[in-house]
Amino acid sequence: MTAMPVAQPMIAQEFLALPVPERGRPWNLIDGEVVVNEPAALHGHVHTNLLLALGNWSRAKPGRGHAVLPRDVGIDRRNVFQPDVLWYAEGRLPDPYSPPPYAMPDIAIEVRSPSTWRYDIGAKKAIYERHRLPELWLADTVASTALIFRRSRPGAPGFDVAAELEAGDELTSPLLPGFALPIAEAFRIP
Repeated sequence: MTAMPVAQPMIAQEFLALPVPERGRPWNLIDGEVVVNEPAALHGHVHTNLLLALGNWSRAKPGRGHAVLPRDVGIDRRNVFQPDVLWYAEGRLPDPYSPPPYAMPDIAIEVRSPSTWRYDIGAKKAIYERHRLPELWLADTVASTALIFRRSRPGAPGFDVAAELEAGDELTSPLLPGFALPIAEAFRIP
């Protein structure tokens, strides 16, 4: 895990004012701490598989929302996350020409990186839940499983549905009628 040392916790406004490297910002602000994401090659394969599956499903018919690449999502004053894949329901996609931070997606997908996994399954999951994210997918590249957390209904106070999916299972979602991704495909390496 790599964290940028800061004398005191940073707030979202300060974080978003940091210079963005040429290849994008590989950081999250988690509870005021800047956490650097250092993904391995496998992360890229799984990330691509999930983005393509969700993106192809979204584009196959009108009204299926939008799957997008990582972008800064403003959670609160001390948290700005950059999920690996975001899905926004139809009519909720933030203006891509506006500056960050962007609105909470309907589904956030985090792919395991050695430097950030403990945050993904710990602090980030709890913060997403507290801030009413409808659904979270955590792709574990070590176990080749997907951990799914969702609300059983829009007003549910927390993630009250959880599942661990492995090879042989299919990833579906009530938010994505007709979407089905075999877990083995999510972790397929070309």
